[in-house]
Amino acid sequence: MLRRRVDIAASWAAAKQTFAAVVVERDWLRGELAQTRKSLEETRAALSSLQAAVLARHKAEAELANLYRQREIARAKATERDITQPLN
Repeated sequence: MLRRRVDIAASWAAAKQTFAAVVVERDWLRGELAQTRKSLEETRAALSSLQAAVLARHKAEAELANLYRQREIARAKATERDITQPLN
């Protein structure tokens, strides 16, 4: 049976180097996550204001339709009926 000699110092140095690389990658990923979360919050804020604008537009369109309807009703009431003409 052959026994291999383990160089403890070299193994320790390799482990430290690997750990350092993992720490750098972790920190980079944390930065990316923070940036992504910030972008998500900005997008949600923009979506919220867009939803508010669309809701306001829909309310304005409904109000306008109501005003047109009221105007037509007022015009119809103001018009005198010609009694010589049939109703239909």
